[in-house]
Amino acid sequence: MHFVYIIYSHKFARFYVGMSQDVKERLRQHNSGTVKSTKAFLPWVVCYQEVFETIEEARKREKYLKSAAGRRWRKNNIERPRSSTG
Repeated sequence: MHFVYIIYSHKFARFYVGMSQDVKERLRQHNSGTVKSTKAFLPWVVCYQEVFETIEEARKREKYLKSAAGRRWRKNNIERPRSSTG
């Protein structure tokens, strides 16, 4: 199984779209600061994920979610998670 996930940084009000076979482990990597593109915006929480049978399907969806149309879709369909601090 392949997952496309969206994580959110409350501190910076920023989303990140990615793909992985293990979202829990990938989130750990993002929050450990080892992912160059996300380390400046710690911490992250998973706010959305979809599952696909093939890597090709997942990659196609990830590419869409990173496009301008995908950003509009995210804005209309995904709520920003509430911060655990209020």
